[in-house]
Formats: sequence, C-alpha cells, structure tokens
Amino acid sequence: MLTIDTIRRAPKVLLHDHLDGGLRPASLVELAREVGYHGLPTHDPGELAALIQRGANRKSLELYLQGFAHTVAVMQTREALVRVAAECAEDLAADGIIYAEVRHAPELSTERGLSLDAVVEAILEGFRRGSEGHGITVRFIATAMRTAARSLEIAELAVRHRDEGVVGFDIAGAEAGFPPTRHLDAFQYIQRENFHITIHAGESFGLPSIWEALQWCGAERLGHGVRIVDDIATGPEGQPVLGRLAAYVRDRRVPLEMCPSSNVHTGAARSIAEHPIELLRRLRFRVTVNTDNRLMSGVSLSSEFALLAETFGLDLDDLEWLTLNAMKSAFCHFDERLALINSAIKPAYARLRYAL
Repeated sequence: MLTIDTIRRAPKVLLHDHLDGGLRPASLVELAREVGYHGLPTHDPGELAALIQRGANRKSLELYLQGFAHTVAVMQTREALVRVAAECAEDLAADGIIYAEVRHAPELSTERGLSLDAVVEAILEGFRRGSEGHGITVRFIATAMRTAARSLEIAELAVRHRDEGVVGFDIAGAEAGFPPTRHLDAFQYIQRENFHITIHAGESFGLPSIWEALQWCGAERLGHGVRIVDDIATGPEGQPVLGRLAAYVRDRRVPLEMCPSSNVHTGAARSIAEHPIELLRRLRFRVTVNTDNRLMSGVSLSSEFALLAETFGLDLDDLEWLTLNAMKSAFCHFDERLALINSAIKPAYARLRYAL
C-alpha cells in the first residue's frame, strides 16, 4: 500500500486544475478585503474552506460551480491574479508536482477593466514567480465559458500567447444544454493554428457530449470523460464489452482527465468506490488523475492518489503508470515531455522502489 509520504515524494503531473478553484483560503479572505468584496460568508479561513467544500458537495455540477462566485470576485486585478497564480505554482510544487497545466477563463476576470491580454499576462507572470527555484513547470490553458459567446475571442487570445506559456484551449461550465458544437468556430480556428484542444465533456452530460467533442471539435483530451463508461456493457460471462465510441477512445489513446473527488461531489460518480476510473484503468484507457478544484473539493493531487490507493490498492507501479500517462498527454513540446520522463520521472520512481 502506498503511503501519503511516498506519494508526496513521487514526481507527479497535473493536467486538469482550475486556477479559480484552488485559492488558499487565507488569501481569499485577504484579497476580499483588499478589493472590497463583501460577499464572503465568513472571514475565518478554516470556516470559509469548510463552507465552500460543503457547498460544493451537493451532487450537482451547477451547484458545485456556485462557490466560484467568491474566488472569481477577488481575481479582478493584476496584483491579485499574479498572487493567486504564484501561490498556485508554489502549492503544486510543495505537493511534488513537476509539471502542471492550470486553466482559467480570462473573461471572468475583466469586471474591473482588465483586458483579456492583461489577465493572461498577469497569470503567466504569477506562474513564473511561483515556479522559480521550486522544480516545477506550470503552463496555462485558456478556457472559454461554454455558457457565453466569447469562445472564438478566447481561442485567438490563447494562440496570441502560445509562445509565452499558454499551451491549449478549453471550454468549461455547465455542460447540459451547452454542447461543444456551439463553439465550433473557435475549435476550428485552434485546429487551423496547429494548437491544442481539451474539452470538458462527459461529466454531467453523457456520450453525445464526448462524441461531439472528439468528432466535431477535435478534442485531443477529454476533461473528466467519466461518462464514457455508458458505452461499456457487461458481456454474458461478466466481461466488459466496449461500444464503438469507447473503443475509439481507448484505441486512439485519448487521454481522460479524471478528477475522482470532484466527480463524486458533482454527482458524476456516486462514490470513489464506484468511480469508473478503476475499470478504465484496468481496461488500459489513457487515464490520468487530477484535482479539478483543490479548494472546492478540499484535495491535493497527493490526496487523490492516496484515496485511490486506499480504495483500489494502487501501488508504486500504478502511480508511475498514471504519471507517465499524464506526461505523455501534456500539451508541451515532445522534447520537453521526453526530457521530464527520462530525467525526472523514471529515475525518481526507480529510487523510490529501491528505498522501499
């Protein structure tokens, strides 16, 4: 059985983490005072974190998203964005993460006059500050809100900053009623620019969302993707039988950005024990483990791995396999991926095995 100490020491890779879902509670309280936001239910950091996490765990994606009203409200100035991004990088590094792709919707941080470009520049500056000397690389995924109509503008923004640390484009927000094809022009633009696409799909809505994301919008990775299990049946002898979409996802090695605790909190999975990640892992889908929203779900990447180890008996080999899956699926250039695999990930796991 993996211990939390071993998991923290192991190099890890994070592909699905929302900047506005991972603020330090104390920073949220301080920033609310600084920007004059009066909507916090309490100014005690511990109580605030508990309230936000209790509010997120209501088995509904729409209810889960309500907690972002507080975090987004304080992320409206350059100084706040730099601070939040720097602290994010520091917190991820402290958890043993060596490479991360963190996402945010820049359109949510323009209420006080910041331009979209200024938002991205502040976040990238924060990542640079927080990463320095901590042995971590943090890249940015520019996200458009699927409930709004600015996706092409955000796609162009992402491409504009691709040489400064932006590595991809995403859409997020309430899934039901807002299919990815509503933003087809944005995805086609990204494809024409030889850039990268990940799409929130198959979380609160099922197989049609996944199919559209892949076959119409060109998704290279699926954000969550838990509902792909709806296309896996049980055969007469109890064996899993993959439908055509599930087989396509596995055969094409489409990465699944799975976020177990968040999926339970939003109702996408009934419990960790019933989460499809174990079935998908055993069937050798390209599974990756992620945090989604560290504040809302009260998790770290290490705690997610520890929970999976306790529930499903994962060992160090499994942890390495999942980490390699994530690194192979990252949107950074191939040579960077290969260097991290060969110089950081594999040697570190070899040392951990020797120590055990």
